[in-house]
Amino acid sequence: MKRIVFIFLLVLNAAFLNASQILIPMDQVQDNHLKAYGITYWTLERGVEVKWLLNYRGGSFLMQFAEEIENECLVRGVSCEVIADGQASQILNEISSPSQNMDVVPMQKAPKIAVYTPSNKLPWDDAVTMVLTYAEIPYDKIYDKEILEGELSDYDWLHLHHEDFTGQYGKFYKNYRHMPWYQQDVETNEQMAREMGFMKVSEMKLVVSKTIQNYVASGGFLFAMCAATDTYDIALAAEHTDICESMYDGDPADESMNEKLDYSRTFAFYNFHIEEDPYRYEYSDIDVTESRKVDMANDYFTLFDFSAKWDPVPTMLTQNHTRIVKGFMGQTTAYKRELIKPEVLVMGENKNAGEARYIHGEFGNGTWTFYGGHDPEDYRHAVGDPPTDLNMYPNSPGYRLILNNVLFPSAKKKKQKT
Repeated sequence: MKRIVFIFLLVLNAAFLNASQILIPMDQVQDNHLKAYGITYWTLERGVEVKWLLNYRGGSFLMQFAEEIENECLVRGVSCEVIADGQASQILNEISSPSQNMDVVPMQKAPKIAVYTPSNKLPWDDAVTMVLTYAEIPYDKIYDKEILEGELSDYDWLHLHHEDFTGQYGKFYKNYRHMPWYQQDVETNEQMAREMGFMKVSEMKLVVSKTIQNYVASGGFLFAMCAATDTYDIALAAEHTDICESMYDGDPADESMNEKLDYSRTFAFYNFHIEEDPYRYEYSDIDVTESRKVDMANDYFTLFDFSAKWDPVPTMLTQNHTRIVKGFMGQTTAYKRELIKPEVLVMGENKNAGEARYIHGEFGNGTWTFYGGHDPEDYRHAVGDPPTDLNMYPNSPGYRLILNNVLFPSAKKKKQKT
């Protein structure tokens, strides 16, 4: 009997010694999907390679075993499995099979992250900064001055906070022009424009937009949500015309602005028309917020299923534990399909409503991704509403899409196309 027990203990000990890898599952068994991205980033910061297992259990992560990583998972409430090398090899062999729509992407370096956001406090929050903070992923805040002074080149990844790149201050004039926060925002931006040598805020925002475009062309990764998506393209298209009325820049807008738009300068959209009414809470006909006929109970969008081995980029950006994601509103909620350039990749859509929700493209040596809506777990976030408590939504599919983009620059996968 003692011999049997001794042999049993030897077998257990051998199994433990061979349990030399950590698998962080990203399917339905994961207790905290959002913090799992933070663990992955934390591991990359320490020089440990992480394998992103595309389409394997919701896009799981695999890394060499280290007690510190296992403990960090425990502390942060992230589910992990300690597995033997043999088990890891079996998983990788399964993924490599031509019959499986899966692939392995090695990640070796944590990207340096910047969030384009003003220093003055505005009465709304930002989904990206909230989820980065919740996932414990570090980032720096930069704004117009830093970008115009060349600091953008220090970063691998840039997020555009809820921003109006047209210089119309979010078109909040009608409802909020008497509010202290609105007046402070105008004053702050006008002072910055003067300091940087511009006559108008719209002129400064245009140069900032073009600088960001050059950043992408040079290999940068751009991610934007809500109004920062369509206003960015509108600003680029309107380079040679004035689309701001006098309450925004002191002189009238060009009456023929829509005839002077140059769509060749934009990332995502073309053939759109500027909203000429300065009091209407809309920038153009790109957005569907006011025209959509989708009620909250049926507001969902579907993620496309890409070929992991042949289209690794969109596969990475759509990793999730579900293909159906709850919709959510914003100043810019989603995009009319007919106004999206043919070469742009649609990764998520509400097909019945004719809406594209999550789109991606390449520009020069870099990439950009636009994601419609304001907050994936606050259906209709209004000015002044409190921020979402992500402790209540640790498995949010909508927030996972943001974090896929955060890790994307770490991937060492040669881009391919079918």
